[in-house]
Amino acid sequence: MSEEPVVLDRVDGVCGELVLRQVGDDFEIIANGVFIMDTRNGASERLMVAAAADRMPPGRLLLGGLGVGFSLRAALDHPRVGEVVVVEREPAVLAWNHGPLRSRHEDALADPRARCVEADLLAWLPASGGRFAGICLDIDNGPEWTVTDGNAALYGDAGLDMLAGALEPGGVLAVWSAGASPAFAARLAARFGTVDILSVPVSRGEPDLVFITHVR
Repeated sequence: MSEEPVVLDRVDGVCGELVLRQVGDDFEIIANGVFIMDTRNGASERLMVAAAADRMPPGRLLLGGLGVGFSLRAALDHPRVGEVVVVEREPAVLAWNHGPLRSRHEDALADPRARCVEADLLAWLPASGGRFAGICLDIDNGPEWTVTDGNAALYGDAGLDMLAGALEPGGVLAVWSAGASPAFAARLAARFGTVDILSVPVSRGEPDLVFITHVR
């Protein structure tokens, strides 16, 4: 018999209602009634970071979205990654990672190489003037299933131009998705050239995917 979820926190966030709940030993984050992420596995989030870091020049990595901290932990553990800048717009997600989720990523936020910015990536990145060796995006369930409608701009031509402009020469872009998006893959190929699509099987439904490419 499966265990019933226990709600640990419920807040009005930037994107609407956010809920942190616990099911057995695991945690789940729900946004506006839709499952977003949990602590059960994290294989595809870790793959996203490892694939980007393996391909990028040594240097700074930008994480769009903190999630449950798996991506940040993987970035800090990779030898090619120096500073990690995490842009997360939801204060509750930051607070939960400092609290109940902390043990799941070995308190990665306490690492001096980790810098968290509470902001919307779409607004923050062009204003920051920063350039990165790698950018990893995990702020939605994918290009076809965004948490809020405004996020869709990130996966269009203007959004890809913005991301490319924030990458150093040879820099790598990796994008997580909970499903296929042929249209997004085509836009990536048109903007960057070669695109690799990495697949991670999941227990139910389509495999998770990581789209990965780089500026020349």
